[in-house]
Amino acid sequence: MGWQDKSAAQGAGGARVQYGALCWRHGADSVEVLLITSRDTGRWVIPKGWPMPGLAPEAAAVQEAWEEAGVDGQINPLCLGRFGYQKCLSVSATVPCAVAVYGLQVAKLAKTFPEARERQRKWFSLREAAGLVAEPELALIIAGFTPPEAGRPAPIAADDEDDWAQPRSASGKRQDH
Repeated sequence: MGWQDKSAAQGAGGARVQYGALCWRHGADSVEVLLITSRDTGRWVIPKGWPMPGLAPEAAAVQEAWEEAGVDGQINPLCLGRFGYQKCLSVSATVPCAVAVYGLQVAKLAKTFPEARERQRKWFSLREAAGLVAEPELALIIAGFTPPEAGRPAPIAADDEDDWAQPRSASGKRQDH
């Protein structure tokens, strides 16, 4: 997908939509999150990328997790939350992005994957990972992450300031505008 097509994938407030995967596993003591380094600055991030024709948002997140981190696992189709950041398109151009995050329980990590030579990956506790990412909203998603119970979808993160969500009634059902 070229940058013109990416620009067309707009979300709320003119932000470009992306889909990301919060890759997790049960560690020895607690839940651990896999972070990867960005290609340009080397900062810690989650796998994320642009919508892909023919793929549901969570399927696009799975594809990005494979390409950027070599992850294979089980995705939860419920969005954990959203965060915003400025994507650098060139030295002089940035674009605001809104990333919908999906939980992906990691079953295995491949030694070779498309971006293996361009990124590092490392497991962190939820607390460590939340402290390492630059985006405050992503840090909150990570810090508040609770794995789904067997056979049940994960809870959806509360988001009081969420422009994307429709208002809900007292019963929790969505209301039309």
